[in-house]
Amino acid sequence: MSDLSANLALPYMLGSQAQKHVTHNEALQILDALVQLAVLSRSQTAPPLAPVEGARYLLPVGVTGAWAGQAGKLALWSAQAWQFLEPRDGWRAFVLDEGVELVLVGGAWGTLPLPALTNLDGVGIATAYDATNRLAVSADATLLSHAGAGHQLKVNKASMGETASLLFQSNWSGRAEMGIAGDDDFAIKASADGSSWFEGLRVEAATGRAVMAQGAVIEGALSGSGIVGTVSQAGGSVIERGANVSGEYVRFADGTQICTQNLSLVYDADWALKLYWSFPQGFVAAPALSIALDADSLAAGAAIGAGAVSFAGFEGIGAGGAWAVLYAANGASFVSGDSCTVSVTAIGRWA
Repeated sequence: MSDLSANLALPYMLGSQAQKHVTHNEALQILDALVQLAVLSRSQTAPPLAPVEGARYLLPVGVTGAWAGQAGKLALWSAQAWQFLEPRDGWRAFVLDEGVELVLVGGAWGTLPLPALTNLDGVGIATAYDATNRLAVSADATLLSHAGAGHQLKVNKASMGETASLLFQSNWSGRAEMGIAGDDDFAIKASADGSSWFEGLRVEAATGRAVMAQGAVIEGALSGSGIVGTVSQAGGSVIERGANVSGEYVRFADGTQICTQNLSLVYDADWALKLYWSFPQGFVAAPALSIALDADSLAAGAAIGAGAVSFAGFEGIGAGGAWAVLYAANGASFVSGDSCTVSVTAIGRWA
């Protein structure tokens, strides 16, 4: 039988040994050094000039003086002398001047490995997880950042009929949800009570078409919204509105164009008031035209009496403009200086 214990090499007392207290105290001294092992340093290469009783050091390569030749061992100052103990794999030591805990593996001291974080039953951060919410976080905010470039948050479901979504709650009652639920279309829905839900937007997976089943209400100015702006039949805004000296126009992305203007027709001959209207924007072909007479302005004409108008319309209609004409009837005639106001509208298609 060995005179030393297997793990800490503590000396045993022999049956016929004299002064057994010496051996006993030596074993206690080693225990005092090794239990709750905390060393002052693992980088100091020379012994301190005035070590305190019980001071412990892990000795690095290159130690000098009284530590020479003891690299890799644990140095203990006890009873005015240095005692050197041989560490064994698995021993742990806390290094006070670094604030780190080390473990001896394969004869080398290193930091403790982090515990494996795979196949955990769950993780609760400042709260408890449960069988449904395997990851639970209680905090003012949760940050998911990039590791050099971008970052993706992935929510996966097993099949088309399942749910992959983000649910927003108020006092643990659902109020809004977005994701793919029951199919692969992306949908956004809302609820006032967590029970009755209304779908506000659905983007079809097969076509990318957006469908708003509840309709849409747009409040406030639309400028710059993508609805009102410069239109194009190949894409862009939906509605374009403008004006110039020839009137106002509205263009739609489907190719429809509406032009309007108030014209002051002037004397052209004793039987007509006439003015050429150059459309504020051209059409691809002659548009459909309409004209509305301002009766009050007609009555102001000194030579024009009631029932003096037989026809108000257009002549010379083209893609760029037309003549607005007002004819006299029933023997009436116009004279130089006569005029009237008409409202004109042109509807057609733009290129």
